[in-house]
Amino acid sequence: MTHVVVVDLGYGDAGKGTTVEWVCARQPVTAVIRFNGGAQAAHNVVTPDGRHHTFAQFGSGTLAGVPTHLSRFVVVDPVALAAEADHLAGLGVPDPFGLLTVDGDALLATPWHRAANRVRELRRGAGRHGSCGLGVGESVRYAQICPDAPRAADVHDPARLRRRLTEVRDRLTDELGPLDAPPVDDVVATFRAFGAAVSVVDGAAVRRRLLRAGPCVLEGAQGVLLDEWYGWHPYTTWSTTTFDNAATLLAEADRSALRLGVVRTYTTRHGAGPFVTEDPALRLPEPHNGTGRWQGPFRVGHFDAVAHRYAVEVCAGVDALAVTHADVPERVPALRICTGYDVAGTPLRRLTPGHRGDLAHQERLTALLSQARPAELHRPDDWPAAIGELLGLPVLVTSYGPRAGDKRPGPGGVPGPGRVTVPSRGSRPCSAPPAAGGTVSRAG
Repeated sequence: MTHVVVVDLGYGDAGKGTTVEWVCARQPVTAVIRFNGGAQAAHNVVTPDGRHHTFAQFGSGTLAGVPTHLSRFVVVDPVALAAEADHLAGLGVPDPFGLLTVDGDALLATPWHRAANRVRELRRGAGRHGSCGLGVGESVRYAQICPDAPRAADVHDPARLRRRLTEVRDRLTDELGPLDAPPVDDVVATFRAFGAAVSVVDGAAVRRRLLRAGPCVLEGAQGVLLDEWYGWHPYTTWSTTTFDNAATLLAEADRSALRLGVVRTYTTRHGAGPFVTEDPALRLPEPHNGTGRWQGPFRVGHFDAVAHRYAVEVCAGVDALAVTHADVPERVPALRICTGYDVAGTPLRRLTPGHRGDLAHQERLTALLSQARPAELHRPDDWPAAIGELLGLPVLVTSYGPRAGDKRPGPGGVPGPGRVTVPSRGSRPCSAPPAAGGTVSRAG
């Protein structure tokens, strides 16, 4: 029995959803367990019969009937979850909420968190950090300063739910002024309806049962280069996007897993922040991503081996790769792989990770990357093999299109799973405060 953890080794959008679907198609899977992020995730799956869904909070195996568990590291948005369930029902999933369990300790994102997120981002003006505008980061920030932040279990305690939602409204409006959100009574009613439709559970007990019953896929959100501690601060997320949260959940059930990192054959970034290999002239087609009001433009560039090697290093261990969009280099002759930067005349081939919580180091990396330019570009004959060699990892699967049938197993079969343990630098829930240095400003 092999559990699999799927993590994006870039800035997100590399193909985690289609990779999770492929894993679910190859063997019976007990559940997909989400271990970070929230409604801002956008994992696209296209089934063999052409159905398409962008997964946010449901796991990317849902169209195949695989249940989802939202762990305590996920920020749950009941309103967005209901909309997603409606779309899944329209695609033929008989009872989407019947496939879902939610850890009672998971934070809830409310309409006031969403509104506050957008107000903060607008007030940054030209210095916007990049945000999906859904209040995920705001929910985490709020939980750092308020121990009574709303959690999923509150939906079964009307008095406590009302008290905590009222406090969210009052605290955020006192800080930011009037916010575009419905009355508390309406939100209480909506969240109570969510509680009646969804199984809110003792997460530890449910995860132990799932992980011991059969293979599970632990599905990450966003990408390692956006990580709250290791991304290019402040253009990051309020979420741990490495394997750390998954490692914690597996350790609690005394289980191990294969650590699968996902990359495209070219690097992309949605929104603001350093992107050394960006090249708008590439004009690569992107059917499921575009410019958004809050995220900003979808940006494309050459494969950035320097940045992706950094992602592998800060993950403290990756077992294998999924390389997606392998069909693109054949159609885009200008596409290259970047193996080195030029920074004001100085060559640079490795980015040095800092210690967890050292955001001053991450700001220095941001400044350095803002000056860097691609210096070493080449075009390999075999893109997946070249990427695997550059990152020092075997390629488990190569994807030539959006469907599970477009995937090809890598040479040599499936590598043995490493034991996912909490790295020596430690692991903390995504709602915990920084290791040092007071309040942190990060994108939501």
